[in-house]
Amino acid sequence: MGERRSAREFLALLTDDFTELPAPRGEQDPDGPLGWPGYGAARARAADRTGEEESVVCGTGHVEGVRAVLLAFEFGFLGGSLGRRTGDRLEAAYAYARAHRLPVVPLVATGGSRMQEGMLALTQLQRVARQSVLTRRAGLPQVAVVRDPATGGGWATLGAGADVVLALPGAQVGFAGSRVRPPDADPAAYTAEAQVAAGSADAVVPEEELRPTLGRWLRLLTAPSGDPAPVPAPLGARDLPADGWDAVRRARAAGRPRAGAYLDAYFGERVALSGDRCGGTDPEGMLCGFGTHAGRTVAYAAQTGTATRPAGYRTATRLIHLADRLGIPVLTLVDTPGAAGDAAAEGQAVGPAIADLFDAVASVRTPVSTLVIGEGGSGGALALAAPGATWATPDSYFSVIAPELAAAILKRPPAQVRLTADQLRLRPQDLAELDVIRTDEQVFPGTGDRHSEGRM
Repeated sequence: MGERRSAREFLALLTDDFTELPAPRGEQDPDGPLGWPGYGAARARAADRTGEEESVVCGTGHVEGVRAVLLAFEFGFLGGSLGRRTGDRLEAAYAYARAHRLPVVPLVATGGSRMQEGMLALTQLQRVARQSVLTRRAGLPQVAVVRDPATGGGWATLGAGADVVLALPGAQVGFAGSRVRPPDADPAAYTAEAQVAAGSADAVVPEEELRPTLGRWLRLLTAPSGDPAPVPAPLGARDLPADGWDAVRRARAAGRPRAGAYLDAYFGERVALSGDRCGGTDPEGMLCGFGTHAGRTVAYAAQTGTATRPAGYRTATRLIHLADRLGIPVLTLVDTPGAAGDAAAEGQAVGPAIADLFDAVASVRTPVSTLVIGEGGSGGALALAAPGATWATPDSYFSVIAPELAAAILKRPPAQVRLTADQLRLRPQDLAELDVIRTDEQVFPGTGDRHSEGRM
């Protein structure tokens, strides 16, 4: 990290019209609630040095055209620590955001709770957590920017508790501060980059890219829409497969368009949501985020053609719940031979991860639309599919089990795998006849639109 910016210097990086909110007033003993010797003098020195009265500056400003409530920590004021007055300011700022329907942007640079105020300082984390919950229930997004350092309870509430977490390169980020870690701890584990790799933050963003990146997130997350997301047009084959094995062969073809191609064609711009907030990521198996399509925001969760890992399912669940709270429709793209079935996946609770995704798709109020673009392998694919709102491209299949595995279970010789594929009725046209998928001329040529009335 380079030279640490003050709270107001950092605010100036993001907005040109910052307006500070009035600070709540209250009486405070010179040496605080514990009568800590010298605490009042330390606060006075911090105020002289920084020009601030507290460790957080709260106000409003436009970030790339979106007005937001910004909560900027001043690390130079007693290490950006949280005390009762800090809690007063944060509570008032969150209340202002809800009253004016504004997103909240914590700019976190803190060493934790203020020890000179003891447990009364620590309990400010409960106040902050409650305000975050109330703001979440109000359907307002919270996008945190973690600076250097972001440790202790400030990281564990305002930072990690946000809907989206952006971090500055090389920032020290972790629950344990530098002076309370085990002496043999690897410093690299307490960095922004490590938190992204562990699924606890979404992206590392350089300072010069922060304003446009944050603005993009705010624009996308503050644009609710009640209409379902239309499914993309097929990018590959347009004719239907001749038999079951032909469908399997097409779906497994190396040159078939994958999720990245569909997302590029569908979205004008998009940002990626990364990590399951449980210590894992699945960047090779599941792509999640928000983008613009036909002028409105659509959330997406897309399998990439590989076996989906538990972290991928949990990231998709996180994405769907966030879209639901914000009133944003969801598009899912199904393409996986199935869920990862190795020992590591079982140790990472792949079953509960799939169960949670089934629950999310079944319970959210926001509309979910699904397009099967390749392999639809058993429950690992079905968990991402919307009941009654799933379409399939001509170069895809959906099956209760892969035909090779079905033949093995039935003790059939390899020569009968093709026959087994036919018997599973896994072709798109078979699925349409079984009412498993919906059809229309755009996605599924030559079938009419007998399942899609009222969709658009």
